[in-house]
Amino acid sequence: MTAVNLGLPLRAAAPGAAPAATAAAAVAPPSTEGRPEHLGLLDRFGRVARDLRVSVTEKCSLRCTYCMPAEGLPAIPRDDLLSATEIARLVGIGVRDLGVREVRFTGGEPLMRVDLAEIIGLSAAAAPGIDLSITTNGIGLDHRIRSLVDAGLTRVNVSLDTVDREHFARLTRRDRLPAVLAGIHAAHDAGMTPLKLNAVMMRDTLQDAPALLQWALENGCRLRFIEQMPLDAERSWLRENMVPAEELLAVLSERFTLVEAGRDDPHAPAEEWRVEGWTIDGAPATVGIIASVTRSFCAACDRTRITAEGTVRSCLFGDDETDLRGLLRGGADDAEIARWWRAAMWGKQAGHGMEREGFAPPIRSMGAIGG
Repeated sequence: MTAVNLGLPLRAAAPGAAPAATAAAAVAPPSTEGRPEHLGLLDRFGRVARDLRVSVTEKCSLRCTYCMPAEGLPAIPRDDLLSATEIARLVGIGVRDLGVREVRFTGGEPLMRVDLAEIIGLSAAAAPGIDLSITTNGIGLDHRIRSLVDAGLTRVNVSLDTVDREHFARLTRRDRLPAVLAGIHAAHDAGMTPLKLNAVMMRDTLQDAPALLQWALENGCRLRFIEQMPLDAERSWLRENMVPAEELLAVLSERFTLVEAGRDDPHAPAEEWRVEGWTIDGAPATVGIIASVTRSFCAACDRTRITAEGTVRSCLFGDDETDLRGLLRGGADDAEIARWWRAAMWGKQAGHGMEREGFAPPIRSMGAIGG
C-alpha cells in the first residue's frame, strides 16, 4: 500500500513548534532580529507585502489533477476554520495597521463556504473601500453573484483551463464545464469587468490554448496562463513535463499576432502580450503569462497569505506558518496580532528555490494553501 500525501501538514506556530491545530499558540512570535522599525509587512529582502490572500476552505467542487487528489483533501474540522468574524478582523488589521491594499478570498473553492457573502460583507465593513475579490471555479456563481456583489465584492477571477468539454472533464474529474461558463456569464452581467480567467498550462490541454484565448476574447475576458508549479497533492509534477511560457507563446502565435507589452505593475505576476486586432471594453486586448517556474518573479513578490485555519504563510513554497487563530481566540488585541503577523513576514524566504539542486515542494498542496 502506497501512502499519498494529501496536502495538509502538521501546522506549526513557528519552525520547531508544536502543531497549531493541536497546541496552544507559541508564547512568542518568530524572531525579528535585525528588523527595522516599519509598520508594514517587511521582509529581510526589502519586499513589503500589500496583497493579502485569504483561504476560506479546503473543500472544492472539482478535482483538478494539478491541485487535488481524486478523493479531495482531508476535511478541516469546522471549529478549526476561521469564522466570518475572525476573517474580517484579520482583513481589518491587515488594511488598517499593516498596509494591505487588496484582498482576495480563495479556497479550495470559496463558493463552498455558505457564509461567503457574510465574509465579504464583514470584511468590507472592517476595511471600507478596499478591493475585495475571489478566485473561483465558477460553479454556482450564477446563483450567488448578486449577493456577493451586494456584500461588497469588487472583482472575480475564474479558473478555466480549456473550453473543450471532454478535456475539461478529464482534467477536473467532473463534467461541469457548462456550469463554469454560466458562472462566467453571470459575473460579467453583474458588472464584474474586466473579468479575468486563469488557466494552468498543462501538456494535455496545450493544443486547446488558442481556442481558450479565442473564447476569452469573444466573451470580453482577460486570460492569463500560469506555468504549472509543483503544488499538486499527488506529487506527480516533473519539470520536464511542464509547459514553459515560450512553448505556449509558440502555440498561441500560430493563430494570433502577439506583441510583448511587459508589466504595468512591477509586482504583477503576469507578463502581458497585446493580441493584435482585438479589443476588450475599448482597450487593447491582452493575454498574460505567469511564468512562475521559468521566469521567477519572487524578487518583486508582495503577497501574504492566511490559511483557512488562520496561520500566516509568508511564501507559497515555504512551510513555515505562524498561528494567528490562537491569538484571535485567546484574547489578543489587534496590536499584538499585527506584531505576530509582521514577525511572520520578516522571515519570508528569498524565493521558491526551484532552480536549486535538492529542491523539495512544500508539504501543503495548492488546494490546502489557497491561490
